[in-house]
Amino acid sequence: MTIEACSSLADVRHYIDELDDQIVELIAARNAYVKKAAQFKESVEEIKGKERMEAVMDRVRTRAMEFGVSPNLLTKLYTIMIDEMVEAEIAEFRNAKSL
Repeated sequence: MTIEACSSLADVRHYIDELDDQIVELIAARNAYVKKAAQFKESVEEIKGKERMEAVMDRVRTRAMEFGVSPNLLTKLYTIMIDEMVEAEIAEFRNAKSL
């Protein structure tokens, strides 16, 4: 990860905006894969997969510490994101089963 030199607040904001665009794109890609996962699961309980969620959170907390970011911040963000994506995956699962 490279942090660019900035000579003004406008420069800083420019790089933040670029990162925000990338973050949104990555979240959209993650969401698409989550929906694809529904086709490989047998039940709503499997979608909710507590063990998988715990593994993801452990990995994210570890990565946060490696990059010097608050693990608590990432835990909160991922909790919201995972909760929403699980609901989307459940909807995808139910839709596929009703066809």
